[in-house]
Formats: sequence, structure tokens, C-alpha cells
Amino acid sequence: MKKILVLHGVNLNMFGRRDPRHYGTATLAEIDGALTALGQELGVEVETFQTNHEGDMVERIHRALDDGTEAVVINAGAWTHYSYALRDALEMLPVPVVEVHMSHIDARDAFRRHSVLAPVVAGRISGFGVQSYLLGLRAAVSLVEPGSPAETTHTSGDRS
Repeated sequence: MKKILVLHGVNLNMFGRRDPRHYGTATLAEIDGALTALGQELGVEVETFQTNHEGDMVERIHRALDDGTEAVVINAGAWTHYSYALRDALEMLPVPVVEVHMSHIDARDAFRRHSVLAPVVAGRISGFGVQSYLLGLRAAVSLVEPGSPAETTHTSGDRS
């Protein structure tokens, strides 16, 4: 079974309590449950990991080099905008990485529009609340298994 790692960054353990107009009311546990359920439907194992400590996140990404992870979905939270340590760790991975955000980051503060992760990820999904994560998981699975049930539309071009 394919293994997809979902990484939640700083402050994301506060989903459900954080500004609901941007992040909705779903808790992190509810999001993880929805990801696990979708993973079962798609025939993949989903592992989730959340931390508020940048070094712990970097070390988890390093472990993904050798633990059978075949794709990564990441919502790095505020680290998205400035963490070159996360960027460098993600760049080492030989697997597809999909960046996700619950809020529509391009419609928010100017600093939120810039992602230092963007050059090393396959793509970004934002603005769809919990669905951003589920779409990100579908995208990750489709990058690992072209033609899978996760791939709902035909796309062309480079998949790397």
C-alpha cells in the first residue's frame, strides 16, 4: 500500500479555535480523520504529523527519505513564508510534495502570498478549507499513481 505523509505546521493544532472565517471550525483531529477515510477510499495509507517546532518538522521530513513515504502533503502554516530549513528538507525528497492551505492565501496579507516552498513542490492548493487537504491528498496520489481514482480529470504536461 502506498504511504502518503501529511504534515501540519506551526499553530495548526489550533484549528477549530483559530479565526473561523479563514480556517473554518473543523479541528485538526477531524481533518486527520477525513484524510484517513479518504486514504482508505483511495487505497493508500495516510500518516499525519503536526508540530510547532521547526526542527521536529525538519527531522520528520528527513525520516521520510527512508520510511517508505511516496508523497507528501504539507501545510506548513507560517513557516511557508520564511522557513528555508523546511524548503531545503523538502527539496531533498525524491517524492512529490503538494502544498496546501485552508485559507485563500493570495487574498490575504501580502506576506502570506509568498511561499518559499513553492519552487520545490509539485503544486499548491488553497482557499477550500478542509477540502484543500482532501484535494491535496488526491493530487499526491495522482502524482504517485497516474490514472488512479484520485485523478478525476485528465491533465497534460510534466508530472514531476
